[in-house]
Amino acid sequence: MRIPSERVSGDRSRLEGARYRQKPPGKQWLERKEKSGKGVADTEKPNQNRLRRSNRLPRKPISSRVRRRFGGPDGVQQADAIFRKAAIRLIPVMGLMYVISYLDRTNIGFAALTMNRDLGFSPRVFGFGSGIFFLGYFLFEVPSNLMLEKVGARAWMCRIMVTWGLLAMACAFIAGPWSFYILRFLLGVAEAGLYPGMILYMTYWFPQATRGRFIALFLAAVPMASVVGGPLSGWLLDFNGHGLRGWQWMLLLEGLPSVVLGVALLWLLPDRPAAAKWLTADEKAVVMERLAGEPPGELHGLWQMLQDKRIWILIIPDFSIVIGLYGLGLWMPQIISAMGFSHKETGLLVMVPYSVAVAAMLAAGASSDRSGERVFHVAGSALTAAAGLLGTAFLHGTVPVMLSLCVASAGIYAALAVFWTLPTSILRGMAAAGGLALLNSFANLGGYFGPDLMGWARQETGDFTLGLSGLAGMEALAAVSVTLIGRAFFRRPA
Repeated sequence: MRIPSERVSGDRSRLEGARYRQKPPGKQWLERKEKSGKGVADTEKPNQNRLRRSNRLPRKPISSRVRRRFGGPDGVQQADAIFRKAAIRLIPVMGLMYVISYLDRTNIGFAALTMNRDLGFSPRVFGFGSGIFFLGYFLFEVPSNLMLEKVGARAWMCRIMVTWGLLAMACAFIAGPWSFYILRFLLGVAEAGLYPGMILYMTYWFPQATRGRFIALFLAAVPMASVVGGPLSGWLLDFNGHGLRGWQWMLLLEGLPSVVLGVALLWLLPDRPAAAKWLTADEKAVVMERLAGEPPGELHGLWQMLQDKRIWILIIPDFSIVIGLYGLGLWMPQIISAMGFSHKETGLLVMVPYSVAVAAMLAAGASSDRSGERVFHVAGSALTAAAGLLGTAFLHGTVPVMLSLCVASAGIYAALAVFWTLPTSILRGMAAAGGLALLNSFANLGGYFGPDLMGWARQETGDFTLGLSGLAGMEALAAVSVTLIGRAFFRRPA
């Protein structure tokens, strides 16, 4: 019996252009073939072979042997083991990148303990200079993330880390306000795209159901940077010699690792699963199959993303979280030092709130993945941060203030970790590259306004109460806005 021509040969140019597999025959046609005594393979196999020999049909995306191995409940567990294997390989590298990044952008807070006196900087000059980093970040983040999607994560992340490392080291030679402003701005330009690029990179590797915990693991690098960098920075501040002050040695030595790691990324960071030498062919196929089975996402094109109001509205809670993140983070060493502690003691005490923040991030990410709930995890964490900031502002004594700093840090970082599961659930492809960068670039303007607000308030009032109260109000705004957005656009299916 002859197969209808459109099933096999048909529109040959369409087969060549679209490069997709011939659709399987319908159920009724298969029944007729079985009744006639001829198997489907008897009629279709020669044509299939002929088409494969001419390379007009691609190979199957995943073999039947792989399907048998990973298809049942046991197979799901084995597939999850593959994602854990990928996480063990990738998350430490990505986390180390962000540890160094965050250290290089925030160690200026420790430098201020002696740099401001050496260079004659007022609180307002320091607040503006430390925050102008985020203006450069804002202007160049979207182009940077689009370049990552185009040229690949490995090469572009190498470029980002090497250039920012060199500029971070150059900050050791700041001589006055204008050189401070210019170098901090250029540092933001160089680092633009790192964070949204890493979030985009995770969408290449991990399905949505596991992404919350892996984003939390990655973002745990932010407070870990202060856990590691606090004592180191406090120690280096007292290291004066060879013609350089302690803050200059600190900026030089803490900028060098980013250059070294940036070069190493060419070997450590595969662009996509297909390029990972530590995955077998079957494991690569499983990763690609699971990711291909993800919900397709609602936004794929860049222009489509720009027209979607959800992306723009999500800027409100993200901006509100980030203004507290950097407003507190860049001034925390001075808040602690003002209670009468030395540089080394300040470095050790800064570790405490950030250690609590690491645990809070990981717990929030795991809880959110387990329950499938995102919005109220963000809102509850932001309200916790607001309470901690108010405690820091109005309580007195070392223990109450330190406990309040711990609560504030835990809330801010837990909210940030779970928040990023919301935009990644609706963005795919070029829309993800542009959308994540757009969202993060506007939100990171909070990194400019937060430190500047704290500097202005400190200069006008002589203490931190007004600035910390303003940050608490922004965290409350984050909680309210993400709740309203969640009810309107991210309702969980019944």
